[in-house]
Order: sequence, then structure tokens, then C-alpha cells
Amino acid sequence: MKSVPGRVMVGISMVAVLAATAACGGQDSDSDTGSGAKKPAAEAKPSAQEGLKPLTEAQLTKAVITKADVKGYRVGNTPDDEIPEVSVPAKPATCQALADMFLLGTEPDATARVSRSVTSLKATDGTVLRVGLLAQKEADAKKVVADLRAQSGKCDSYEHTDYHYTEVTPGKAPSLGDEAVSYSMTSDIEGTKIPVTYTIVRSGSTLAVFYAMSVLSEKAPDVPADVMEAQVTKIEKTA
Repeated sequence: MKSVPGRVMVGISMVAVLAATAACGGQDSDSDTGSGAKKPAAEAKPSAQEGLKPLTEAQLTKAVITKADVKGYRVGNTPDDEIPEVSVPAKPATCQALADMFLLGTEPDATARVSRSVTSLKATDGTVLRVGLLAQKEADAKKVVADLRAQSGKCDSYEHTDYHYTEVTPGKAPSLGDEAVSYSMTSDIEGTKIPVTYTIVRSGSTLAVFYAMSVLSEKAPDVPADVMEAQVTKIEKTA
């Protein structure tokens, strides 16, 4: 068995390792254009199916929590290379939404993303916490949540970037936002088993992703309720 420091290093570097494997290219596009003298009637207002528009990256940055919003926690930026823009195929493909979410990926793609690391100043249980905000069209955000809900209930295990993920189990989602989904799994990274928990909350067209990984316990950790509540409240005030 690896030493505690060794397991901690594996846990903290896991996202960066997978991101490096996935980051082979890709470009995002952010286009909101145009100001003509006259607008066609069809553009005057969005269709009912379009729903809420995605927040901009500037709005996401404003909406993401800071240490002022969550007392007792340290909040830091996540390096851009840890949230790559390309998807790596999962085996089986029926688990792809779960695999993509590990790197804050979705299908359809988010139009903007921000991510933060959150560390408790009190807890000593070795839990690593990440928070991500994903801007989507409202219909796309609903599809992502539906896919995650379906796959977390049917997908027992999968392989992604040569690593194995087992014991995928649906969890109890919090009563936050417009809807939410929660699930846990065990990551097998070069023989080290690390339990992780995901909770994704949809607030309008924005997805708040909460990721908790335990590097000292064999039990999947809970995502702190105060962090989730603070983040969703801030999104609602920003949107």
C-alpha cells in the first residue's frame, strides 16, 4: 500500500495527468455578434425551445465563489490546462457523459468554463474539492443533467485514458437550483483506489459542478452543503 503522502500526491495530480493526456487541441468559440441597422423579425426574440442564453465567461467569473463567499475555506484558481477542450472516448461509450465530466467536459460543449479548487481550513480528512461553472444554452444544460442521471444509474464501470472507474453509484441530489444529479465512483489510478463524488446542479442555463475526492478514506466523500449552497446562490444573483 502506498504511503499517505504518496496517495495525496496521486490524488492531487490526477486531474492534471488526465488533462495532459486529453489536451491534444481544440478551440472554443464565443460569438455574439452583430449590430445591423435592422434586425430580421426572426431575431427579435428567442424561440421557446432556445430558452435561456449561456452566461459569458466574464459573468461566470463573477458568479464563481471566492473565499469571501465560503468562510473557513481557501479558494484558488485551477490551471487552464486542467480543463482541456477535447473529449477522449470512454469504453463503453454508454459511459461517455460520466467520463467527460471528470474533466469538466460536456456534450454539447459548454460555451465558457471556470474552475476553482476549494480547501477546508478545518477538515483533516484529506478531501480535495473542485468547483466548476459551465455556461450552456438552457436546453443543452438540461440534456447534460439528463445524460448524467441516466448513465450514473446504468453504468457500473468504465475505462477512460487507460484508467479504470468502478462502483458507479447514483447518490441523493441536493434540493438546489432547478434540478440536480449526484453520483459517486472509485477511480483506479495505477493501482491506487480513490473514491470520488460528483454533484451537478443546474441553475437556469448554468451548470455548477462539485467534485470531491478523498485521498485518505476508502469512502466516497460528501460535497460540503455550505459550499454548494453558496455557489448556487451566487449564480442566481449573477444571472
